[in-house]
Amino acid sequence: MLLRRDVFQAIADPTRRTILMLVTAQGMTAGAIAANFDTARPTVSKHLQILTECELLQQHQTGREVYYYLNAPKLKEIADFIEPFRKMWDDRFNKLETLMKNYKPKK
Repeated sequence: MLLRRDVFQAIADPTRRTILMLVTAQGMTAGAIAANFDTARPTVSKHLQILTECELLQQHQTGREVYYYLNAPKLKEIADFIEPFRKMWDDRFNKLETLMKNYKPKK
């Protein structure tokens, strides 16, 4: 059975978001990533598996080491999906700010 993971559930987890931040600058091995957490290595491996299944991370094997890299095009897809919602809320907050600046309390 093919399990399809939801990318938004994947990035909802703080550990997985931290992993994404760690591999932003450069590829890292599972061991190097796990060294940043106080959890068991298999737990970090499970997070890596989920992020890889969601295509947020890519793997590249060099010798015996597997390096994990950020899949920037996939993150761009997510950002593009979220952008209209961000714009909508920015507009609403700007309107609220304008209302609050012009508000004059009754005396």
